[in-house]
Amino acid sequence: MTSLATPSRGSTEVSAWTVAMEPGAAGPLHAMDREQLWVPLSGAITVTTDDGTRRIGPGRAAILPAGENRRIATSGTAPAEVLVCMANGGRATVADTGEVRPLHWAG
Repeated sequence: MTSLATPSRGSTEVSAWTVAMEPGAAGPLHAMDREQLWVPLSGAITVTTDDGTRRIGPGRAAILPAGENRRIATSGTAPAEVLVCMANGGRATVADTGEVRPLHWAG
């Protein structure tokens, strides 16, 4: 994760960061307490939610509501770089364990 806009960088309302994902990478099933916007800059990602799975590539965006379980993974054999934006102060809740994790790169 590479922080772009965070409270520690002067942003008072919005956090933004990039995520570099290697082929085959996938995050855990989790829910955020803030709405998120995921925008692939290169490569493609697969977003799995309670509503199904969709592939998102450059020029598209996934808007993920607060409280919705999601798993983000790379799609295909190429790496992906993704811009992620959300309101400051978000926390993730891991579905399997219920563990609540602050997003240190967004602070």
